[in-house]
Amino acid sequence: MTHHLELSHQQQRAFQPQKLSAPRDFIVPDRSINAELPLVLEIGAGKGKHALSFAQQNPDKHLIAIERTRNKFDAFAKLAAQQKSSNLSAIHADAIAWIVHAIAPNSIERIFILYPNPEQHNPNQQWLNMPFFEFLLSRLQVGGEVVLATNIEAYMDNAEQQANEVWCLPNTRHKVASDSQRTHFEVKYLARGETCWQLNMRKSEGYKTRFDTWQASSEA
Repeated sequence: MTHHLELSHQQQRAFQPQKLSAPRDFIVPDRSINAELPLVLEIGAGKGKHALSFAQQNPDKHLIAIERTRNKFDAFAKLAAQQKSSNLSAIHADAIAWIVHAIAPNSIERIFILYPNPEQHNPNQQWLNMPFFEFLLSRLQVGGEVVLATNIEAYMDNAEQQANEVWCLPNTRHKVASDSQRTHFEVKYLARGETCWQLNMRKSEGYKTRFDTWQASSEA
C-alpha cells in the first residue's frame, strides 16, 4: 500500500507551504479550556449553520470553522457570539494559509468540506485536484476522515476518482438524506428536489505524505 502511495500522490506536483505567509492578524485559537478535546475542522463554513449546530451537538469535540468571505463570516461570528459555545472557534481567513500556519501534523479527527465552490471553469481549484490536499491529509490523524458534500454529480465523480486513483483513500459515497439541513446550501438544494452527494474518505494506517513532520516556523 505504501509503495502504491509513493507512485501516486507523491509523484504529483508538491505543495509548497513555506511560500505562504501567515494570514493578516493571524492568531492560533486559544484552546486552553478545551485542550483535551479532539479537533475537527470545517473549511468554508459560510454563515455557520453547520458549525453552530455541530458545536452544540458535539460538546466532546472542538470545531475550528474557517470562512474567507467577509459578509458570511460576519454573520457567522455574530451567531457564534450569541451561542457562546466554548468548543467552537470561528476563523476569518483563507483556509489554505491559515491551516499551513495553525494546524499541527496528525492533529485533526475530521475535516468537513460541505458544498464548496464547484469551480466548474477552473477544475484545478477543486479541493481534491489541488497539491494542497496532500498537505491537508498530513494534518489528519490516522483513522480520521474527510467529509465532502456537493450537489454537483460531476464534482463528486471527480472527487471519488481522485480519492481512489491519486490519494489512495478508502472511501464511501452516498446520497445525502432528503431531510438533512446541515448548511443553507444543503437546505436549498434538497428543497428543490436535487440530489446531494457525500464522500467520506478515511486516512488509513501507514499513510505517508511529504508533510508529515512539516510545521511552520514560529517566526513566519
